[in-house]
Amino acid sequence: MKSYEQFVRTTSDFSARLLTDYDVLEVLEELAERLADLLGLVGSGVSLARGDRLEAITAIPELIQPLEKQQELDQAGPCIEAHRTGRVEAIDDLDREIRWPTYLRIAHAQGIRAVAAIPMRLTDQGIGALNLYCATPREWSEEDLGAAQVLSNMATAFLINASTLAKQTLLSEQLQNALDTRVLLEQAKGIVAESNGTSVDVAFSVIRKFARTRRIPLQEVANAVVHMGVRPT
Repeated sequence: MKSYEQFVRTTSDFSARLLTDYDVLEVLEELAERLADLLGLVGSGVSLARGDRLEAITAIPELIQPLEKQQELDQAGPCIEAHRTGRVEAIDDLDREIRWPTYLRIAHAQGIRAVAAIPMRLTDQGIGALNLYCATPREWSEEDLGAAQVLSNMATAFLINASTLAKQTLLSEQLQNALDTRVLLEQAKGIVAESNGTSVDVAFSVIRKFARTRRIPLQEVANAVVHMGVRPT
């Protein structure tokens, strides 16, 4: 790792991003870039689980994309192994590795000599892996892998937070829609009651019956009454 100060700055910057409105893919790409710079790597990538498979989400720079895609295609390689076992997969020199022959061939062609894969986990559930690529043989230190694990945990936090925010947004939209529908329905009840010379309770029964018999959402019927001149009887 280049410096502790840079590590603190990186984690601080990304912690602050959790409190803002962010795009998950953009954050993961930036995280890969910052991690590569922090650890002096040739590149970094993130793969995420979809069902039983891992899929490459981002790879910085382009030269490592063939490796990420090959792992996705074969479902074999360091990040697949890290995701499967939940343990860090650190390979100091790919020239001494015999697993995953297709992956090794592409790594050699791309000038990649050392690889580490950090599992991304939520409690006991694997959700992906953070991948580190080096152009020279490298003895992955505990400091390097520890820093990468912190950033892997942060990437997991971004994904969880985005999911939570999405649920909160959906809930807010549903609540707002319910409130808007309620206001519209009150207006429709008053209009139908006046048109039919009945109480608002009877008007509501008329509107509801009209909606049910025609299999139309109540909101659409209320909107038709208020804005389109429809008068259920």
